[in-house]
Amino acid sequence: MFEKPSVDDLRHAAEQLGMNPDAQYLQAAQDILTPLVAAYAALDAAPDDKPAVKYPRDGGRRPTPEENPHGAWYYKTAIKGAPSGKLAGRRVALKDNVCLAGVPMMIGAGFLDGSIPDIDATIVTRILDAGGEIAGKAVCEYYCVSGGSHTSATGPVHNPRKRGHTTGGSSSGSAALVAAGEVPMAIGGDQAGSIRIPASYCGIVGMKPTYGLVPYTSIGPLEITLDTVGPMTQNVADNALLLEVLAGPDGLDARQRDVKVANYTDALDKGAKGLRIGVLKEGFGHRNSEPDVDAKVRATAERFRSLGATVTDVSIPEHHTLGFPLWAAIRGDAACITLLDMSGFGVGHESYYPLSVMQAAMKWRDHADEFADTLKIATIFSKYTMNRYGGHYYAKAQNLRPRLRAAYDTALKACDLLLLPTTVLKATPIPPKGATPQEVTRRSWEATRNTAPLNVTGHPAISIPCGMTDGLPIGLMLVGRHWDESTIYRASAAFERSADWQRM
Repeated sequence: MFEKPSVDDLRHAAEQLGMNPDAQYLQAAQDILTPLVAAYAALDAAPDDKPAVKYPRDGGRRPTPEENPHGAWYYKTAIKGAPSGKLAGRRVALKDNVCLAGVPMMIGAGFLDGSIPDIDATIVTRILDAGGEIAGKAVCEYYCVSGGSHTSATGPVHNPRKRGHTTGGSSSGSAALVAAGEVPMAIGGDQAGSIRIPASYCGIVGMKPTYGLVPYTSIGPLEITLDTVGPMTQNVADNALLLEVLAGPDGLDARQRDVKVANYTDALDKGAKGLRIGVLKEGFGHRNSEPDVDAKVRATAERFRSLGATVTDVSIPEHHTLGFPLWAAIRGDAACITLLDMSGFGVGHESYYPLSVMQAAMKWRDHADEFADTLKIATIFSKYTMNRYGGHYYAKAQNLRPRLRAAYDTALKACDLLLLPTTVLKATPIPPKGATPQEVTRRSWEATRNTAPLNVTGHPAISIPCGMTDGLPIGLMLVGRHWDESTIYRASAAFERSADWQRM
């Protein structure tokens, strides 16, 4: 319930703003604020227009260690949907930043363990409406701030292909469960590569759709202009099928504008003949690129040529000069505002805000020292940049965003798809317990150079496996035009049919 601020409350608030009003002024302010206090209090009495929870369920259960060999499950459920539909008989795991009514959600943070949302995310309802079954919540990284799989309070998530190695993050549990064959489908979220990085490391298919194609309603965000949610699956056909179910406006997420959907499974049998594929020069040869990764991905270009595609080299210098800097400033400046000040759900978008989750997230104020190093350092830096520069770099990055988007659009006028490595290296060892903050953060961000720019531009991008070295998968990324996921699936399916990726 909203409480009227005392004079001491107002003094504390003023001091945080660098003001020093005297007691008489604060008493006057208290009087002046009476109508506003009454307005806030009136909201307590108004009902919250929550989306209906359509399907019955119990609260799920924690898996036993024997049921959770990779550390990938947070909670297991068996929530049944409609008796028929596109996903009939399919079990789907949810990344644990997706609201599932009546089932705990912790977003990788110990202080949220046991917090229970009272609503379903839109995508949950769509999966259930399509006859799918929600199999449970997959572990995700601490507040989703990691491209590795070692920051969740539940412990590291191990790569099923090679124990002791990262799955990538932040959709770490989702990737591990699909790669291990425990579920055929999972939901991931992607703000810097968090679908595509774990897909690459684990040898599965992960699609980051066009920004806004899939509603983000009642899913924990990182930054509202970067947030994307999409499918992670064992094969391309399942990925296209799940996206068909997820895509389209829901009337609640204001970020969804002029959305264009398609029957993505219709593209699966069209083959690669006639496609124009551009091999992106700037995707290769990074400081930390592994030679076998570059070589395997370049070999896929030749395979596409053998399948009838036209393959050429293309260059987008802005991929290097603007891609990561713009992402870093947008995510960096907004970290405190989105994750902390607004209890994880940001400000400035006319969308549905899950109040039960926000209420639980307010507890961070008593647990900030428990943050994983990735979140702790990110929010310290965010507080510094906002205090020192007042959002200047966030604003400049947003101003330059159209330039980066236009650079990709220009390349995609001459090509149907861009081709590059998803991650410039294979899955690395999980940092040991007690690792230094330097190692924890390095292992969290080392794989994002090729993925993060596409979160800034909003283009759709898929990771599909294209080879393996020393038991570790290598991922190929295909980037398409906005709203043209169908062409990505067309090429991906043709490539998948052409050979066994584990023998490439």
